[in-house]
Amino acid sequence: QVQLVESGGGLVQPGGSLRLSCAASGSILSIAVMGWYRQAPGKQRELVADVTNGGSTNYADSAKGRFTISRANAKNTVYLEMNSLKPEDTGVYYCRADKVWTGRDISNYWGQGTQVTVSS
Repeated sequence: QVQLVESGGGLVQPGGSLRLSCAASGSILSIAVMGWYRQAPGKQRELVADVTNGGSTNYADSAKGRFTISRANAKNTVYLEMNSLKPEDTGVYYCRADKVWTGRDISNYWGQGTQVTVSS
């Protein structure tokens, strides 16, 4: 069974920084794409950024220039460095792993989510 475990959320003042981590565990042979999504109160979950196993990245317009996504393929881990945080960045951040190949099947997985609150 594949599990995603996030860490690094918390309360930060506007203009501050946070670093989120997500580690995938289980019988994993490869993960095509790993990403971060955000769900703000009363809103739908939306993509923040994702990265392929080849290192290609994709960012939401709101994240460009402030957030950096990276991954360590050997560790099946993805990171999100968030700088210049704004109150509108507040929400639950979910890690997602797409096309996880275990040798038996290919599936997508979500983490449990980590709360990020940007407030003074």
